[in-house]
Amino acid sequence: MTVSRVLNKRPDVAPQTRERVERMIAQSGFVPARAANARREGRHGLIDLVVPALDTGYSLEIARGVEAALEPTGYRLVLSCTYSSSRDPAKQERTWLARLSQGKTDGAILVLYADQSRRLEALRRRHIPFVIVDPVGDLGPDVPSVGATNWAGARAATEYLLSLGHRRVGFIGGPPSLLCAEERLSGYRSALEAAGTRVTPELVRPGNFMDDVGYKQTLALMELAEPPTAIFAGSDSQALGAYGALRQLGKCVPDDVSVVGFDDTLVAPLVTPALTTVRQPLAEMGRFAVRNLLRVIEGRPLSSMRVQLATTLIIRGSCAPPGQGS
Repeated sequence: MTVSRVLNKRPDVAPQTRERVERMIAQSGFVPARAANARREGRHGLIDLVVPALDTGYSLEIARGVEAALEPTGYRLVLSCTYSSSRDPAKQERTWLARLSQGKTDGAILVLYADQSRRLEALRRRHIPFVIVDPVGDLGPDVPSVGATNWAGARAATEYLLSLGHRRVGFIGGPPSLLCAEERLSGYRSALEAAGTRVTPELVRPGNFMDDVGYKQTLALMELAEPPTAIFAGSDSQALGAYGALRQLGKCVPDDVSVVGFDDTLVAPLVTPALTTVRQPLAEMGRFAVRNLLRVIEGRPLSSMRVQLATTLIIRGSCAPPGQGS
């Protein structure tokens, strides 16, 4: 039982005992049963994780969850990044998926930037199991995916700003090709309409979830004849870009402009003021994707092909009623 607890990373093991067991495991060359079975069945012992970028808390949190879930299984993680600022991310994905379909892997967890239906079909033809995290579009009924309640999270964030008295709420979205971006925009619109507040087109700005675009779009919003008193950014990275733009303009958060993000990455509570944001359970999404992928690899049925984990609004110090700075 003690060895089992150590292998499964259970906390209820004394540090000295854990160290002795881990040393004995290393010396004996022990291989966990799942990995041993995989070898006997001709598998490679490798799981691929594909993310758009590695310089965002979003991707790193998903990777952290995937790594933690794989650690006790004996599978090794192969991490790939498809996004480069100097290249077309959709083309990068096509190239990578083509390589994956020809490579040695037991399965893949895919965080895609764009719809790649044809490439996913190539993986199917080669019998490579995969699970999509944060799907970009309608995948159909037979593609396993793990996502979050983006619409509900965006609506809750917008409702919170409205409850503080804000009526001109700027929105910086994400790529229109991404399902999560569409859902966040829809949640924002739904909250405004339910409150009887007109959705003003000039307050809705396109984005790509990166900080530089958050910065640029915030500058554009603040140049309006009637600038917003609050900004809801579709990602924490864009919210931090908004912080930079407002600081450059001599504006204080939240006294002059309130800011809300989306994701609750590790940096959100560390900035000043701490960022109010929608917590997306990114690490848990990664762990859930591993669980479902291993079930597919082992030929076991899934309880649901599409899983949506709940989002939560985390209120910190970046929001206040409008006019606080006057």
